[in-house]
Amino acid sequence: MQRLYDFLRRHPTWVDSFWAVVLFGLSCVSVTNVNGASDHHGTRVGGLAISAVLSVVVALRRRMPEKMLLVAVATGLAQVVLDEQSMIADFAMLVIIYTVAATGSRWASSVGLIGGLAAGTISQVRWPQDASMAGNVAIALFQTVPFALAWVLGDSLRTRRAYLAQLEERASRLEKEREAQAKVAVAAERARIARELHDVVAHNVSVMVVQADGAAYVLDAAPDQAKKALETISGTGRQALAEMRRLLGVLRTGEHKEAGEYVPQPDVEQIDDLVEQCRSAGLPVDFRVEGTPRPLPSGVELTAYRIVQEALTNTRKHGGPNTGASVRLVYFDDGLGLLVEDDGKGAPHELYEEGGADGQGHGLIGMRERVGMVGGTLDAGPRPGGGFRISALLPLKPTS
Repeated sequence: MQRLYDFLRRHPTWVDSFWAVVLFGLSCVSVTNVNGASDHHGTRVGGLAISAVLSVVVALRRRMPEKMLLVAVATGLAQVVLDEQSMIADFAMLVIIYTVAATGSRWASSVGLIGGLAAGTISQVRWPQDASMAGNVAIALFQTVPFALAWVLGDSLRTRRAYLAQLEERASRLEKEREAQAKVAVAAERARIARELHDVVAHNVSVMVVQADGAAYVLDAAPDQAKKALETISGTGRQALAEMRRLLGVLRTGEHKEAGEYVPQPDVEQIDDLVEQCRSAGLPVDFRVEGTPRPLPSGVELTAYRIVQEALTNTRKHGGPNTGASVRLVYFDDGLGLLVEDDGKGAPHELYEEGGADGQGHGLIGMRERVGMVGGTLDAGPRPGGGFRISALLPLKPTS
């Protein structure tokens, strides 16, 4: 049964043709039976011809509704001119009015409504069925009702289909928006992880490289210093691995996170440890805190830590020998200020101009992205008198 239903849905013209044949057969019987009546107007040939045309209207109503409407109107006018009284085949006019109201163009729907409302009156004027005027008016109104109902049903179906199509379009648009938002979220998360990886790897690897070079230089002359350097390399490597595990854990399920395997995100308090690590690696750092320390939003604290980490990493990479650095943290009422300076030879011009336009200044690009995410401002460039300076202002509330 389901197969038959699906087949009929795929071939609506076949269904309409079947009903057209049924309608034509009933019309033929009706025309033949009433043709000999004394009060009957018209001829058998005319009645059969009109029945045939109206049956074709039913058969092709869904393939070409507007054309079939015009054919039905022309046939109705011919029926009036040839004096062929109402017959069973006139049911096709109800069908085509319903069809154009449901699926046809707007002009066809309007024509169908006007024609349907006029059909009962025209029929009663041409073939009056009651001697009194009031009786003819009542019959005309009664004959108009089926045409009006046919149009209302068709127009209601059109409205329902339009509503369902709008719902489907809205659902499709929402689905596309969700997919776009998901892609944006994935891209943002990848960028965040990339920044974190860069900061962790660049800082810890630079410390390890400096210590390894120093250990190789004093390996024969000062074994104790070489041993201390190797211990620093080992500790730094372990710290880097711990940070890497935390970052890679973001890509896994939340089960391990619930088990507490992630280490906390770095914050402002850990800047002191970061400075000590740089000092042990051979970079003199003057660290000062101004204002009254207080808890800050986690995003601001992580951003401050990463900026100091990246700035000191750049100092070791580009500052040259005998370079010193200073770090200032200033607590304001509405934000946190950072100032990291060094007295080295400074970074190459292309690394800080426009955030690293040559593709090498990823650290400064990452800084600007981090600061922008919390609504802050960052300035990076050469310091008057030599060296390099990075200053940032991180507001406690994001700017609108």
